[in-house]
Amino acid sequence: MSDAAINTSHWQAIDRAHHLHPFSDTKALAQEGCRVITRADDIYIWDSDGNRLLDGMAGLWCVNIGYGRKELADAAHRQLLELPYYNNFFKTSAPSAIELAGLLAQVTAPHLNHVFFTNSGSEANDTMFRLVRRYWDLAGKPDKEVFISREHAYHGSTIAAASLGGMKPMHEQGHLPIPGIRHIAPPYWYRDGGDMSPEEFGTACARRLEEEINALGADRVAAFIGEPIQSAGGLIVPPETYWPEIQRICSEHDVLLVVDEVICGFGRLGTWFGSDYYNLQPDLMPIAKGLSSGYLPIGGVMVADRVADLFIAEGEQFAHGFTYSGHPAACAVAIANIGIMRDENIVENVRDNTGPYLEQRWNELAQHPLVGETRGVGFLRGLELVKNKREREFFDPVGSAGQICRDICFDNGLVMRAIRDTMAISPPLTMTREQVDELIELVCNCLDLTAKAL
Repeated sequence: MSDAAINTSHWQAIDRAHHLHPFSDTKALAQEGCRVITRADDIYIWDSDGNRLLDGMAGLWCVNIGYGRKELADAAHRQLLELPYYNNFFKTSAPSAIELAGLLAQVTAPHLNHVFFTNSGSEANDTMFRLVRRYWDLAGKPDKEVFISREHAYHGSTIAAASLGGMKPMHEQGHLPIPGIRHIAPPYWYRDGGDMSPEEFGTACARRLEEEINALGADRVAAFIGEPIQSAGGLIVPPETYWPEIQRICSEHDVLLVVDEVICGFGRLGTWFGSDYYNLQPDLMPIAKGLSSGYLPIGGVMVADRVADLFIAEGEQFAHGFTYSGHPAACAVAIANIGIMRDENIVENVRDNTGPYLEQRWNELAQHPLVGETRGVGFLRGLELVKNKREREFFDPVGSAGQICRDICFDNGLVMRAIRDTMAISPPLTMTREQVDELIELVCNCLDLTAKAL
């Protein structure tokens, strides 16, 4: 037996005995053993058996500038030697947290000038939840407490974040959602559009928000929350008519607009934020993932002047926070990460060069007999597998084809995520045209193997 196999079985045995994994079938994992990833570089990862995989998911939608960037490791090292930790409670801060707050005000929209730091996107959405309800308390409208979200939404896995999400399997565990949250249908044209044009469907979906607000009463509705593109929900790309109508409805009914940028932020769509791509004016904007390219845990909520100014004017002592909010080392890494994105024009390159090339090559996959639709923006792409593309006939049970394709991808050098029967990619933004060609070749091979398996 090789040294690699010995190491793999050793790690799998410890993992099986002691490690509870997120979103995993614990019985199947115990029987099969976990996949052990030991190193990474550029857009590639290696497992403990020496197999190289092209990481089409950038970790978990997050390693935006790719693996192996020494500049980020150096930034963490310097900060850990100088000030490894201090908190932001009780009128205290650290230079890296202060500098990052100022930097975030530069790269976000002009009206977003404040940030509350967290350690993840889930924490960011729980924080946003409390900020919104407290804002309306301070504004003298305590009855405005209902949040409206969407089916298939993903906003995290903590209690409020999972409740805001529209994932029914998550709601079945722990008696969720918590009170005060409603869900409306998403702008999923390919599955739900019927005979409507995408433009007609986008408008109709947006107006479901207005119908819900009118049914509840605008004096009870606090906020609407949505991801620019519903990523973990199945790469649901809204028709171009959708977001302008959502913005209008929120403005006219005095409902706060929360744009969850945890995945779409920091260059993913070829703009700094999805809000920029769709020309949105969010009142609160949860961020995480690409903020540090996943090198250290950090998240936050960008808060519009409208909200922050009321907190400041009222002298509000917001009773909320985390031990590691604005952790000095995580902030230092985020600063270095944003610096690299700016210095190397990574966002502009995705917008003008590699993003359009990926779109061109990705759309070629629509010719495959398994692919009903290709969709996406920038470096966020999905393809929907169907049983019969001419009749738009879906697989039954839902997700059966996606799971087969996902496993085939792993066995053939590619990480591609299955969301029901939509295969998703979210690769590092540093991917070159040549690497895009490599990705497409791998996807084509895996689709062919999936077709044979089915």
